[in-house]
Amino acid sequence: MSALRARWLPLAVFGVVLALLAAGVWLSRNPDRDALPSPLIGKPAPAFELPVLGAPAQRVTQDDLRGAPYLLNVWGSWCPGCREEHAVVSAFAKTGRVRVIGFNWKDEPEDATRWLAQFGNPYDLVLTDYDGKAAIEWGIYGAPETFLVDRDGTILWKHVGPMTDATIHDQLLPVVARMEAR
Repeated sequence: MSALRARWLPLAVFGVVLALLAAGVWLSRNPDRDALPSPLIGKPAPAFELPVLGAPAQRVTQDDLRGAPYLLNVWGSWCPGCREEHAVVSAFAKTGRVRVIGFNWKDEPEDATRWLAQFGNPYDLVLTDYDGKAAIEWGIYGAPETFLVDRDGTILWKHVGPMTDATIHDQLLPVVARMEAR
């Protein structure tokens, strides 16, 4: 009986592995691979006090941004995806629908300033997080990332990866419309 068991054991192990693989594929069938649930949605924006790019003595806190909604766009001059999305973010900023705040992450101030001079500055304000400590509180793990924060300081939406026209139209604008209707 043990010889028979030894003969079927590899086949049984293969079947179990195949079943686990199939279950993993079935569970990951979400076509939006960039969709990551954020535990911050519906919660107050994390506390921060960050310097303004080009004016390091001027510091801005989350309370300073309350009173009007804003789109917080995390970027860096070293980030290829940030350059990819820059025209889309710039076009959205020109609509004036929501303030666009830049969150320059882990970047040399000179590099960030040069990058904005080269590609244009769509931001109402650019905050700098050189050491990345504030980003940890926001749950930022890469650039670009973008957050929509309402006038009360509550995070309503988050997008990981480069913004596209489709992202703006299909995801961001419906949230903005709901926010404006309140």
